[in-house]
Amino acid sequence: MIESPIPSSEKSRALNNTFALVAGEASGDQLGASLMNGLRELFPGAKFCGIGGPLMTAAGLEAWYPAEKLSVMGLVEVLGHLPELLAIRRDVARRVIALQPDAFIGIDAPDFNLGLERKLKRRGLRTVHYVSPSVWAWKEKRARTIGRSADMVLCLFPMEPAIYARHGVNARFVGHPLADTFAVDPDRAAARHELNLPNAAPVLALLPGSRLGEIRRLAPDFLAAAVLIEEKVTALRVVVPLATAAGRAEFDRILARFPENAAKDLRARTTILDGNAHTAMIAADAVLVASGTAALEAMLAKRPMVVAYRLAALTYWLVTRLRLMKVTRYSLPNVLAGRELVAELMQDDCTPESLAAALLPYLDGSAHSDALLAEFRQLHASLHAPAGVSAAAAIADLIRAVRAD
Repeated sequence: MIESPIPSSEKSRALNNTFALVAGEASGDQLGASLMNGLRELFPGAKFCGIGGPLMTAAGLEAWYPAEKLSVMGLVEVLGHLPELLAIRRDVARRVIALQPDAFIGIDAPDFNLGLERKLKRRGLRTVHYVSPSVWAWKEKRARTIGRSADMVLCLFPMEPAIYARHGVNARFVGHPLADTFAVDPDRAAARHELNLPNAAPVLALLPGSRLGEIRRLAPDFLAAAVLIEEKVTALRVVVPLATAAGRAEFDRILARFPENAAKDLRARTTILDGNAHTAMIAADAVLVASGTAALEAMLAKRPMVVAYRLAALTYWLVTRLRLMKVTRYSLPNVLAGRELVAELMQDDCTPESLAAALLPYLDGSAHSDALLAEFRQLHASLHAPAGVSAAAAIADLIRAVRAD
């Protein structure tokens, strides 16, 4: 049991503490369940209510709505569900105001939670936003806007609290939960055994994204790069973890469109997985990955990688024309390191030829990656903190500070 930051004299007052939480996607459900367990250590008998998924429900959440109600992606889809989403937000606000919990914790889902937090904060409730939006990548002044919604922001990356501090916002780094899920030195042999991959063969993992649009934009070039690599690397094996059945079906359609000889040979060398991305990364000699959280996962898996991405043409034009992004590094390993550790091939640079050229040294034995993997270990250590415990302690500090006032 962790040591509670709540003095023993306050423990009796903590017996009936209540917390309201709202989480949307599966990642938020995982964060919420871990946070609830941490809070229960500090506040015996605490009660939890709000919106969450199966993990939060199993941890004791009284669910007013299921998390999937908030898991709507895409502009058209959001517009179609907007009346229902707004009605849910109004109902949650009404319930929370009537409940007067010790704190309201919005877990990610910023489009839903920040507006809700702002309304609750104006009514005098303590509000916490767990998972900072990427203020380091977009306009930094957004940090001030987030501060109008949240009394405290819980950050997953160590560089984020300083950004909020510049705008007078209380923020704390609590560790990244993914850092808790990877070993410092993952066992590649065990991962290959689990996936029935040969120990001696060179293995390339392809992760073209989880959304259908990403798969459509990236998978053709990822597969074409694998074909080029295969021409130079004997006995290459390819492993492709896909998060959803729809994603797998789309990937299969793309593979089927390849010229017969290339597609036939590539299929014979390819293992397609339903999920299991972490094991696929650990089993690989190199990873070709869409920019995003998966690049962070590849870093934690301690595998050399090439990061690629291509936005829809209109989106890219708007982002560059309006200068919506302020970063020159896109992948999380490079952002965390403050320099280019891994190759980034974006938009027009994302071609089969450039992808294959960047990956080939890791697969033909010509690259020495010991120094790179040592830096990955250091970055892993910088992210490591038991996230649920650290987040719970930060919320307890916020409650204690208010009580002291």
